[in-house]
Amino acid sequence: MQNASVQGLVVGQRRFFASGKTKDVTYRIQVLERLHRVISDNEGLILKALAADMKKPKLEAYASEIAITLNEIKYIIRKLLSWTKPKRVMTARPLLPSLCSIIKEPYGVVLILAPWNYPFQLAMAPLVGAIAAGNCAVVKPSELAPATSDAIEKIFNLNFDQNTIAVVTGGPDTARSLLEEQFDYIFYTGSSRVGKIIMEAAARHLTPITLELGGKSPCIVDADVNLTYAARRIVWAKFFNAGQTCIAPDYLLVDNSIKDVFLSRLKEQILHFFGHEPFLSPDYARIINSNHFKRLNAYLSQGEIVIGGQVMPDDRFIAPTVMDKVPLESPIMTEEIFGPILPVISYTNLSEAIDFVNARPKPLSLYVFTRDKVKQDRVLSGTSSGAVCINDALVHFASHYLPFGGVGDSGMGKYHGRSSFETFSHVKSLVKNTMRFDIPLRYAPYRFKFWFVKKFF
Repeated sequence: MQNASVQGLVVGQRRFFASGKTKDVTYRIQVLERLHRVISDNEGLILKALAADMKKPKLEAYASEIAITLNEIKYIIRKLLSWTKPKRVMTARPLLPSLCSIIKEPYGVVLILAPWNYPFQLAMAPLVGAIAAGNCAVVKPSELAPATSDAIEKIFNLNFDQNTIAVVTGGPDTARSLLEEQFDYIFYTGSSRVGKIIMEAAARHLTPITLELGGKSPCIVDADVNLTYAARRIVWAKFFNAGQTCIAPDYLLVDNSIKDVFLSRLKEQILHFFGHEPFLSPDYARIINSNHFKRLNAYLSQGEIVIGGQVMPDDRFIAPTVMDKVPLESPIMTEEIFGPILPVISYTNLSEAIDFVNARPKPLSLYVFTRDKVKQDRVLSGTSSGAVCINDALVHFASHYLPFGGVGDSGMGKYHGRSSFETFSHVKSLVKNTMRFDIPLRYAPYRFKFWFVKKFF
């Protein structure tokens, strides 16, 4: 898209926002209801596009891309009227007899930059929050998932006014053109490297941002755990979407006393999920493109393969793979894997595992499998991460009751459910005084007032 076209979209949305229509809560609900209906009506088109881009299994695609979006919309519609009401707060003594309130108002025109790994859902989830808060939105889907990007553009061009929601497709040049414009809020999901570029661009206009980034999410496995259940849940979480999930377990830290047994359990579960020929499994996705395939393929030489390791470049297939004896300084342990390769490292005591996690950038998610409540508390209090799951993994993303977001290198800001509404809302303070009478204490001359003011405050 040419710069002039981008500028025209932003100008048109800014003019529409200035009309005040999006501040009407009834209007916002109508747009959200239409969005729910349009997604439901185009379910087949969306699933077909996701299959074309990544061979996503139908169940995975529906659950993670469509169902989670529809549930988010329904929940926000149900709660929106109560969230938008002004909230009365206590009045501090110096402000008496005023009344004080907090008002949530939209920022204006927002930009949403979506990634490729969940190309539909990660474009829609922030959009739902932006519309709920009363904003207009420009959405740029990822060019690395072209079929889904085209489907999103088609759906929105046919069903929504571009002054409310505009979809802009294209590559890095289009993204740069968008970032040259002055938006009132920017929401980006993707890599930390690009996140720094987004933050730099936003700084030119002092635009507030949310960055949903990634990182290496660790998974600690204690000896005091049901090994079969732990292996089953970890294998599901790691190889869902072929490991191309920002909160997938990136590596395992396993108690040395159970390591060999646990490796056997992991192999059993992988074979149970995908069979001896995972290439033939209809339940296993593919790597997004050849560049990511080459990057992941290079990791396979950086340790000992316990199971998996098979590759088919023409189909961008890498089998579910578990690796042992991985050097800690190797790229597989210093870079986010973002694929179906799971390194396993052993530890001798929990303090060692906690120190290992804390020596690295703060992760987006952290997982710990143990029945020992003392150890659970030690991990919770002794580490910092965007979220924690105890005896499970990945599932927290599906809850619209839980804020989702990172900390440090893994991001800033939260969304999902009410957090999405609040992210895209400016919190405005209101003080309303009376004109029935006036208290002269604060006015000059100040003679004889100091002692009273000091006591009053």
